[in-house]
Order: sequence, then structure tokens, then C-alpha cells
Amino acid sequence: MPLHHSINYLEIPSENLSASKAFFETVFHWQFTDYGDEYTAFHNDSIAGGFYRSSTPSRTKSGAALIVFFSKNLEQSLADVTQARGQISQDIFAFPGGRRFHFIEPGGSEFAVWSEV
Repeated sequence: MPLHHSINYLEIPSENLSASKAFFETVFHWQFTDYGDEYTAFHNDSIAGGFYRSSTPSRTKSGAALIVFFSKNLEQSLADVTQARGQISQDIFAFPGGRRFHFIEPGGSEFAVWSEV
């Protein structure tokens, strides 16, 4: 049973569902279930959600919330994102308590990956 008031499901816009799906299968090992041409649901051990077809991707410069992944090896995660055709939008930088980078996945939405110092 989900925890009361916990984030339970994310829905993310994508300009290209098949490209988003391939990227997240490759980099984060998400599994997908397609529901027609306009929606694909995903899940892994820690999160569930879906991508819906949209001409307006999720970007922080437009006021969108930023979804941030945790990594035990930030440099390897950066290499994995790049190899899977993710575009690095902000290279690795330090912040109090860690380091992170931002990327645009092939469907157009922005995410980040962080690690502890």
C-alpha cells in the first residue's frame, strides 16, 4: 500500500514517445506498457508513471518541476545519458552536499542526476 501523501505516480510530456521510451529503457532500465499511440506507462523498483505525447516538454526554464535521479557514480551516469542520446544541458557542478548534472532526454524533457560528495 502506498504511503499516505507520498508521490505515487509521475506523468511526463514527451515530443517523441518511442525515443523517450528507448532512452529510459537503456539508461534507467524502466519497463513500459503502451496504451495506444499517445501514452506509455513505466515502472521500476522505486517509481511508476507515464509519458504522454505533447508538443510542450517539461523544462525548468518554462517553470516545470525538475525530476532528479540519484547516482552512486555520477560520471558513469553522465556517460550513460550521453551514449543513449541524452543532451547534457548543464555539466557536472557542485552544490552543498553533492554534485549533479542536467540533461534533456530525446523526447525533450529535462531531468537531473545527483550524487553525494
